[in-house]
Amino acid sequence: MKTRIICLSVLLLSFGCKKDHRLTLEPTSITGNECSDCPVIQVSIPTALGKTKIDNSVNTALREEVIAILNFDEETAASTIENAISSFSAAYYDLKEKYTDESTTWEAKIEGNLTYEDENILTIKLDSYLFTGGAHGYSTSRFLNFDKKKGQELERSELFKDMDAFQDFAEEKFRLREQIPETDPINSTGFMFEGDSFYLPQNIGYTQNGLQLFYEQYEVASYADGPITLTIPYLEIEKFMQVPVKQVR
Repeated sequence: MKTRIICLSVLLLSFGCKKDHRLTLEPTSITGNECSDCPVIQVSIPTALGKTKIDNSVNTALREEVIAILNFDEETAASTIENAISSFSAAYYDLKEKYTDESTTWEAKIEGNLTYEDENILTIKLDSYLFTGGAHGYSTSRFLNFDKKKGQELERSELFKDMDAFQDFAEEKFRLREQIPETDPINSTGFMFEGDSFYLPQNIGYTQNGLQLFYEQYEVASYADGPITLTIPYLEIEKFMQVPVKQVR
C-alpha cells in the first residue's frame, strides 16, 4: 500500500512539474482623451509579461502594428502607442479647424486576440476599425504569426515549405467551397481576383479550427461581400507547413 502511494505521488509530481508552453499574456487597454469633441480611440491588445525573446517579439510586433494604423503624421515617426494616439487626434483636430462645420467624429478601435498557441506557434489576430469621415468606416484584420522556438515573427512565405504548391491546393479548396468549376475562370462567379488568377491573401493565420486564409474587403470581392475567409484543417495541409502544428486531434 505504501509503495502504491509513493508511486502515485511521483506520478502527480511529474504532471505538476510539466512545463506549460503557453506565454503569459495580459490584456492591456489604452484609450484617447474622453470628451464631447474628442475622437473615440480604443486600443485593447495582449501584452506578453515574460522576458524571453518571443515575449519581446510579440510586444514589439503588436506595438508597431498599432502605431502603423494610428499614426497620421508621416513626417514624425511615433515610437509608442500613446504617440500614435496623439497623432491620430491631432489629425482630427486639424481637420476640424480647417472645416469648422465638420460634425463627424473620428473613431479608431483596435483589438488583438490570441487565435492559436502550441509549443511551436503563437498567433494573434489584430482587428481594427477606422472611421475618418465618408460613407462608412474601414475594417481590417491582420494575423501575426510567431515561431516560439526562434522567438521571431514569421513572414507569410515562411509558413510553408513550398508556397506555390500550397497555393495550388488552396485554389482547389476555394473552388470547391465556392462551387467554381475547375475549367472556369476564378472570377466566373463574381469574384475580383486581379488578372483573373487565384492567389493567396496577404493575411494567413493559425486558428483552432485550421489555417485561415483571410481576404480583406475589396481584396477579391466587393465591399458589400465583406471579408472572404477559407479555413483549412491542419490534417489536410501538414505536408505543406514549415513549422509542425501540435494540434489536438
